[in-house]
Amino acid sequence: MFTLPSSAALLNRRGMLALAGAWGVSWGASLLSPRQARARGLERPTSLLTIWLAGGPSQLETWDPHPGSVIGGDTQAIDTSLPGVQIAGFYPQLAEQLTHLNVLRSLVSKEGDHERGTYLVKTGYRPDPTLVHPAVGAIVAHERPNAEVRVPLHVSLNPRGWPARGGYLGDQLDAFKVFDPRGGLTNVKAQVDTQRQERRVAGLQVLEQAFRKGRHRASQPALHADTVRRALDMMDSEQLAAFEIDGEPAGVRGAYGDTSFGRGCLAARRLLERGVRAIEVTLDGFDSHVNNHETHKARGAELDPALATLVKELVERDLLQSTVLLVVGEFGRTPRINPAGGRDHWPGGFSCLLGGGGLQRGRVLGATDPKGERMQPERPIEIADLYATILETLGIDFTQEHLTPIGRPMAYSQGTPIEELLAG
Repeated sequence: MFTLPSSAALLNRRGMLALAGAWGVSWGASLLSPRQARARGLERPTSLLTIWLAGGPSQLETWDPHPGSVIGGDTQAIDTSLPGVQIAGFYPQLAEQLTHLNVLRSLVSKEGDHERGTYLVKTGYRPDPTLVHPAVGAIVAHERPNAEVRVPLHVSLNPRGWPARGGYLGDQLDAFKVFDPRGGLTNVKAQVDTQRQERRVAGLQVLEQAFRKGRHRASQPALHADTVRRALDMMDSEQLAAFEIDGEPAGVRGAYGDTSFGRGCLAARRLLERGVRAIEVTLDGFDSHVNNHETHKARGAELDPALATLVKELVERDLLQSTVLLVVGEFGRTPRINPAGGRDHWPGGFSCLLGGGGLQRGRVLGATDPKGERMQPERPIEIADLYATILETLGIDFTQEHLTPIGRPMAYSQGTPIEELLAG
């Protein structure tokens, strides 16, 4: 649950900065009716929705099973709505929706550590001590502003370690964090009447004016005042209802699952309907060094209903055409099972799901060795190529360069789009 400072903190400069800085640069649009949501399709810039599987999900227990092989373990495979394509048996509901997505089975990374691997897969770059790269979600929020949206354009639901950052694009593009979507947002409304709140804000403005007097660097206080204004603007916005999922029908809430992750996926759909540009929903717990099979069985029980219902609703509400959906973690797991019944870190051939936003669908790219003898998969796909594809689909020039704070030109991505996935 995300908690804002109480209204009493509004006259405290540090408290106000903490409040205002959380909301990001851009805010947003009036609530869309279901009809408007269904009709908008490609009439607006596409959003990015990332389902982040933290800890490193096993490709063999998710989207690339090898049952009956020496590396397959106890996981069984089931048929899907894509002819000839099977996924792990933990995902029967998602198997029915797979026709709307693509399966990439040959992602490769050079980072096998959780923190470094997360950085690479969220930004498309390996960690660099001289700068912080922006997460792809921050790039989308930066390149696709929406003056009508009064909630943050870059949102992280159920975040865990190493959340998405704005990097050299600015801290204001850090993801707005909602730690437990089941609880909604608290302290977003003033706890005093309107007149008293207005007097407090007026008093703050007097303090700001006094603070600026005699100071040559007036830009920083002006920026502070602007972020405070935007925070107060959001506090008055009806669009905060996007985070209030209790108003959804019981059947819809039940389909997603009564878990923090399930509620996060439901909140993500509601945020997409309001025009939020980049959303990340995290499901933690895939670091299966011990009892890999049971760990993934438990995670699948949460992931399958929530993700399947999300895809189903995006299709039914005509939102998938305007939403790029990515399901990925920081790396995969080793083909060999260790003595503790677990699988260890494996960046050399892992899987993700990708679809929507006008991408091709029903494609399966790459393959891993069913014997686990070759580390390099067939048709290896670099993370940079994955994000070049996503940005290209979003209509963002991934080659454009920005000057970092130290004056270094840096492109959004150094990859090459995956031609098989781009719309013809």
